[in-house]
Amino acid sequence: MRGDVANAYVLTRPPGHHCLPDTAMGFCFLSNIAIAIEAAKTSHGIERIAVVDWDVHHGNGTQTIYYQRSDVLTISIHQDGCFPPGYNGSEDRGEGAGLGANINIPLLPGSGHDAYLYAMQRIVLPALARYQPQLIIVACGFDANAVDPLARMQAHSDTFRQMTSLLRDFAEQHCAGKLVLVHEGGYSEAYVPFCGLATIEALSGLRSDVADPLLDFIRQQQPCAAMQTLQRQLLAEMGALHKL
Repeated sequence: MRGDVANAYVLTRPPGHHCLPDTAMGFCFLSNIAIAIEAAKTSHGIERIAVVDWDVHHGNGTQTIYYQRSDVLTISIHQDGCFPPGYNGSEDRGEGAGLGANINIPLLPGSGHDAYLYAMQRIVLPALARYQPQLIIVACGFDANAVDPLARMQAHSDTFRQMTSLLRDFAEQHCAGKLVLVHEGGYSEAYVPFCGLATIEALSGLRSDVADPLLDFIRQQQPCAAMQTLQRQLLAEMGALHKL
């Protein structure tokens, strides 16, 4: 917020996006992002902050904390029914003053790279443009990757690279580049580092010589055109629900 750095990646452990206002949950003991939001609002007088959660599990803790508030827009892209078990959330839009300031984007298991990029372009970016946040914080889980043991999606390192690039470009155009990514889940010790590197490269504008050894393999495992079409139709319906 002071302009000392252009953007930031925060290596927080434990993760935080499942932590409820009064209860630890799902490996999360403190709501790291909510604490950061309240500190930023107190110190810098920010009126509008947006949280984009692309951890494969629903950001239920962050949603609960801000469900009745309009000063924080919460958006969660997650695997439908994964965690909390059975949760979808597409109809949960906030309550009271917070009505319309909560957006859930459940994706079909296995829907992969195209679904994440289309969700960003069809719903996330238009929602951010309408809200005009002064700061964007990402709950950056890497557990949507294709080999994660706790989920069933088909994302790869370039998925995270492109999503980060989209948000970086948006932040530079709309909120003076103020973008913070906060580390959440990701449980494949072999693959998370490649997703993390791609993300930090996209944030920094630098590119290393490191190559993702699984990228071509995972690209070949992406869902067929029929499934991609179905998921895009579902995302279009979600966008219409939120008048986007």
